[in-house]
Amino acid sequence: MVLYKLEDFEPSYQESFDGHDIKGLGVYTQGTDEKVGTVSDVLVDEEGHFRYLVVDLGFWIFGKKVLLPLGRARIDYNVDRVYTIGLTREQAEDLPEFDERQTLDYDYEERVRGVYRQPTDYNNLPVEAATPLEPLAGLDPLGAPVASLGTTPTYARDSYTYDNEPALYGLNEQDHQTLRLYEERLIASKRRQKTGEVTIGKHVETDTARIAVPVERERVVIERVTPADAGTAVSGREADFREGEVARIEIHEETPEIRKEAFLREEVRVRKVVDQDTVETQETVRREELDVNSGNLPIEER
Repeated sequence: MVLYKLEDFEPSYQESFDGHDIKGLGVYTQGTDEKVGTVSDVLVDEEGHFRYLVVDLGFWIFGKKVLLPLGRARIDYNVDRVYTIGLTREQAEDLPEFDERQTLDYDYEERVRGVYRQPTDYNNLPVEAATPLEPLAGLDPLGAPVASLGTTPTYARDSYTYDNEPALYGLNEQDHQTLRLYEERLIASKRRQKTGEVTIGKHVETDTARIAVPVERERVVIERVTPADAGTAVSGREADFREGEVARIEIHEETPEIRKEAFLREEVRVRKVVDQDTVETQETVRREELDVNSGNLPIEER
């Protein structure tokens, strides 16, 4: 089974973990909360499944890197920590040192697995599971042959898979449970709707207009006056008595002539303007809160 460094297998692996990077997380013992070391790398198999965390033990065991199977780790991104499950200092001292310059083969992994295995996990297997090839041998929970009951299990080199030991390589659901709390939020949006219509037109109104026009009228004025030489005798030639003599005078007057003309009075310009306003509204929203019922057990909330 070939193992790869996570970054070599998938250079953009952080995108699959929402930007989280497991490398660099502190490693602590579960329960005692003692710092063991730091995750320096991750090893994955040919399908990209996490198999080991490479842990730099730092000052816990100075200058040593070891492999921590994924099933013996619990990753908590909320506090940026990795908790080991059942790892003791004695086990860490017994683990073979990891050297990335050396090839990881089956024998090396068996040395690692041998430290983490608990023989008592296999004490309750049925005797019927024995195979003719290995007398009094049993099967592990996935059907792989193991050694005699009550002893450390052994596997065939050519048939071993990581699925044979879920306790080492499977995710421990009990230690990796996530409870999601939801809440409702008000999301504001706007909808444009017609609230009315304004119609603008024009109509004709009538009115009576008055105008004063000065006019002239002619009339005849007859004046009778006594001349200064009245009573003076005149000759017969001057006294020309003629009958039917008539003086004619033309009389005129002005009459008003009225006509109508149209003039531009004003312009009416129609346009729309937008007024800005803020409308406040309220609605009841729900939010889930965590209820913890631990009895008398101590609970640490981070």
